[in-house]
Amino acid sequence: MKILVTGAHGCIGAWTVKALLDRGLDVVVYDLDPHSRRLALIAPPEQVSRVAIHTGNIGDTAKVKALVKDEGITHIVHLAAQLMPACQANPVAGAMVNVIGTLNIFEAARDAGRPVRVVYASSSAVWGPEEAYGAGKLTEADPLKPSTNYGVFKQANEGNARVFYSLNGISSIGLRPWTVFGVGRDAGLTADPTLAMKALAMGKPFQIRLTGHMDLQYVEDVAAAFVQCLLSPLEGAHVFNLEGTVITMADFIAELERAWPGAAALITAQGPQVPVAYRMDGAQLRALVTGIPQTPFETGIRKTLDYFVQLNRQGRLS
Repeated sequence: MKILVTGAHGCIGAWTVKALLDRGLDVVVYDLDPHSRRLALIAPPEQVSRVAIHTGNIGDTAKVKALVKDEGITHIVHLAAQLMPACQANPVAGAMVNVIGTLNIFEAARDAGRPVRVVYASSSAVWGPEEAYGAGKLTEADPLKPSTNYGVFKQANEGNARVFYSLNGISSIGLRPWTVFGVGRDAGLTADPTLAMKALAMGKPFQIRLTGHMDLQYVEDVAAAFVQCLLSPLEGAHVFNLEGTVITMADFIAELERAWPGAAALITAQGPQVPVAYRMDGAQLRALVTGIPQTPFETGIRKTLDYFVQLNRQGRLS
């Protein structure tokens, strides 16, 4: 088994690489960024040094295909993407990464000359705003009504994955995270809950730029879910909701206050609600893939804060 992780130097990517290395697996990474700075925050240097790093653009069809074929890749975790604000600001550039890049991964799997399993990041952004749906949790059977270019791109990827299984027999699982939090989450609008915790560890104020509800998901759990799906024997083209803890930003700040007395004086929230439905049902994933963890929300908050405190004491937080 040889595993390629694209977008490996992002937050979910770094934690996924660490989870794979912890299992003693052979990992190759592909990313625009040649530096493993997020992985270095959470993994010891000797573990980081075990990773073979290839630098390049996920939109480079020939390079992606050659990498998968020549490196003997048998499993792919595809996480390379542009985030929602970048896709809204420049939809064409976003589509080149998020849609064409994903097509490159599936074509590389098709042309590898060996079976290749693909697990990829879809997104809860495939749902429309909360008011577009009725009461109750959304299941994988509910209609997708994305209200952003980013969400439309992710919906296209889910459809293309089904076509590649139908025509080429490539088994895949797409996961739909909402807001991932934890050390290393420092980019995108929904990074703000994590940045608030980082600010607390540094004794600084911070204003979260969003209000209303989010489904918050601890990054170590998200990485573990990708790994469990990668190692699962489940055949077909599947897409699963990744359910965490739904909470308002006001209640999130109150939770921070319980974990870190004085937090409410430093952390505020102001801004819009993210236009994505937040009541997802994750039962289908847990039913079909074993070993999907869910750390209690309070524990995830505490672990993240403790991690940031440790890094701050080491002078490793900017």
